[in-house]
Amino acid sequence: MRKNLRMNEPHRVKSNLEYLRKLFIMPDSPDKFVEFGNELLEMIHDFFQEKGGIHSSISLPELSKIFNQKSLPHEPHLIKDVLAEIKTKIIAHSVKVGNPYYIGHMISAVPYFMILLEMIIAALNQNQVKIETAKASSFVERELVAWLHRLIFHRTDRFYETNIQNPRVALGNVTTDGTLANLTALLVARERAFPPDGDFPGLRIAGMHRAFEHYGCDRAVILVSTRGHYSIKKTVHILGLGEENVITIPVDEKNRIRIDLLRQKIDSLAENGEGKKTRIIAIVGIAGTTETGNVDDLENLGKIARETGAYFHVDACWGGSALLAEEYRGLFKGISEADSVSIDAHKLLYCPMTMGLILFRNEKDLSTIRHSSKYIIRRNSVDTGRFTVEGSRPFAALKPWASLKIIGRQGYGILMKQAQKATENLQSIIAHCGNFEALNDPDLFILTYRFLPETLKRHITLLEETAAQKSGLDGKIAEQKIRKINFLVNGLNIKLHKALRRDDSTFVSRTTLESTRYRPQNIVVLRAVLMNPLINRKVLEEIVETQNRIGLRLWKEFEPAYQKMINGKQN
Repeated sequence: MRKNLRMNEPHRVKSNLEYLRKLFIMPDSPDKFVEFGNELLEMIHDFFQEKGGIHSSISLPELSKIFNQKSLPHEPHLIKDVLAEIKTKIIAHSVKVGNPYYIGHMISAVPYFMILLEMIIAALNQNQVKIETAKASSFVERELVAWLHRLIFHRTDRFYETNIQNPRVALGNVTTDGTLANLTALLVARERAFPPDGDFPGLRIAGMHRAFEHYGCDRAVILVSTRGHYSIKKTVHILGLGEENVITIPVDEKNRIRIDLLRQKIDSLAENGEGKKTRIIAIVGIAGTTETGNVDDLENLGKIARETGAYFHVDACWGGSALLAEEYRGLFKGISEADSVSIDAHKLLYCPMTMGLILFRNEKDLSTIRHSSKYIIRRNSVDTGRFTVEGSRPFAALKPWASLKIIGRQGYGILMKQAQKATENLQSIIAHCGNFEALNDPDLFILTYRFLPETLKRHITLLEETAAQKSGLDGKIAEQKIRKINFLVNGLNIKLHKALRRDDSTFVSRTTLESTRYRPQNIVVLRAVLMNPLINRKVLEEIVETQNRIGLRLWKEFEPAYQKMINGKQN
């Protein structure tokens, strides 16, 4: 008989040491685990099988009233009562991010075995900071780091034989997420930019003011494209460099950093004519932009970094895992010359939230931030925590380590092909619908597009022909009309996105790009991330049909404003 958890009045539990000890002592038999495990798995199974919307129908104000208990729980509750509360209050109102109709963010269905791995991680409760709290798991973590290091940097067999389990060095770190991975990389970059020199002990010891003074500079900057992830600015803020010292370089029509403009900016920083010196700490390349799925020209970025003496970091949190598939390696040409590369396991390695990795080409780079303590991570210990920004960390490395074994490079290659097929299918469906316009050419599984009624599409085409053929006032008037139509369509797509959220049968995200063919005008776009292997063409056709149906209904509200515009009654 299947057991159902019901929300009844919680049972009162007598709080004493004997009762509490039972919670910590492993049961004599696995029966208790089986009992609660079955109930837990049934709850999860029901959540995934449940029909209806991506989000529950409860409003945010209503949800806030459920979780408004003002005081800590005083008396103990039975596990089954708390599980019942989790079912009705939390699981019932969680977002179905694994649903194939949810294509708005870099999150997907995960292999079911990940649930088992999470149970193992929780049961073992290893702390990766120190070998005394993470014996075998420390070696697993170093092995995983070596696997991905080799995937990126292709060092020799001898190199990995020497360093895979060498406690004196670190090829990289497992981090909480990509933000911490990027932070670790740029922290190393900062230390390398202001190293010890003579009687100057280095920035780490002396601080920013003395570092600037010793090296005769007034400013330290990081260069990245306008598609750079927001974690770069967060990192620079944390490192005390100031967000205004993240210099963003415009991108081309493929959303890749403009190499020519990067060189111009470097020249202008060197020749500001004010007697001030700017030190370029790092140049950051993007291998899978989070908004458009494109990869920078890493080979040329690496050359420029070497010419300027700057550290070269590649943020490959989104795209780096595609290196597992041979057909995508060409996109990453030059990545092996990076000083460091960040990857997120919870993206294209299909692991649950959250885990990042940072890999360093030079096995000694992490020694610049090495630290120790008298009671833990001692100077001559083998503890991995000596090289990490974070202290206590869970055994998260088990998830990608096991997944790479279970799925294998071959399996990941198939998953990448499926994601590419889904991207191409969505492009094809949009192209044949007539009321949409694709606005990027993705390298890696992210498509941006907008709802654009066919009437407006034809009008824009005619205006573009006029602007191209005629100079002077007529051409300028045509360009102004295009901008006005785009402004109207921006409002239409914002309203469409909100309406899709209310409809809740599908989900895409929304962003604003300056890099579309309408540059430099900002264009509101819908953003689809096509990584979920459960997506098929039928799903995508239903998503586009829903967007088209709602979009056409909303267009009726916008059409009068458009008619006024083309009749010259609106400025």
